[in-house]
Amino acid sequence: MKRIAKLSSVLLSSMLALHAGAATLEGVSFDDTIRLAGSPLQLNGLGLRAVSILKGYVAGLYLTKKAATAEEAMAAPGPKRVQLRLLLDAPPQVFNKALVSGIRKNASEAELVSLSERIDQFESMINAAGSLRQGDTIDLDFTPDKGMTLAVNGAAQPTVVAGADFYNAVLGIFVGAHPVDAKLKSGLLGQ
Repeated sequence: MKRIAKLSSVLLSSMLALHAGAATLEGVSFDDTIRLAGSPLQLNGLGLRAVSILKGYVAGLYLTKKAATAEEAMAAPGPKRVQLRLLLDAPPQVFNKALVSGIRKNASEAELVSLSERIDQFESMINAAGSLRQGDTIDLDFTPDKGMTLAVNGAAQPTVVAGADFYNAVLGIFVGAHPVDAKLKSGLLGQ
């Protein structure tokens, strides 16, 4: 009997450990921690991008340390990841328009001039990814030594967009002063 109780206890602990390592929103699970460029990152928060009853994606923000504000997230050292899990299909034109307009809403005129060529590179990356489907995972990764990469379902686009300033402009889409969705921003910042 003791042996069965011990085995049951071990199985229950294992099952709880599996669930403790993931956060879920809208039925989509995100790991609590990941590794990027050899660094451990922790899930800062999750949020849902929705317009009325239309749910577009669930996003997770991964940082080296917790951040409660956009400024803290942008200033966080080391690698960063914004992970999007699509809840509906999206052609590249729609995805491009949404992301680029988000950058434009959060950047000053001077910043937009500085970012112009890199915004074009970003648009090319999204176009090269093609049509995105419900269930796809998009990783917008930043590593200080390289810059930003975009991967769809783990397949990275060959283009790398340089500069922490550019990645912070991308973060601004989600957590900036004029985010694409205020509830999404709150969720990503763990509020």
